[in-house]
Amino acid sequence: MNQILVYAGAGLTMLWGIAHLFPTRSVVKGFGKISVDNERIMTMEWIVEGVALILLGLIAAAVNAIDPVSAVSRAVTVLVALGLLVLAVVSLFTGFKVRFLPFRLCPLIFTVSAVLILFGGLA
Repeated sequence: MNQILVYAGAGLTMLWGIAHLFPTRSVVKGFGKISVDNERIMTMEWIVEGVALILLGLIAAAVNAIDPVSAVSRAVTVLVALGLLVLAVVSLFTGFKVRFLPFRLCPLIFTVSAVLILFGGLA
């Protein structure tokens, strides 16, 4: 049961990361006419966030699949959860203020993922 929570949190994190990758081009276009450098920076940032979320989910799932009770696994689980909670706070003060619903969902999704991973990995 505990690993199911970890895998649910990790899966949600990875799915949200994948969801960041697909709309990157349209999000950047949504900023209107901006410099090429700014377009590249926005594109890079959206891709980086998506890849980082996928990686956090993969790491949480992998360490709990390999040895869920080791000290290293528990430490990694805590660090992944803390990373997600930091992203939740950042998103709360930035993206949550945007009218576009997916931006407003980030703090909730990051927090739920962190809680699932933490409770599943440490219980």
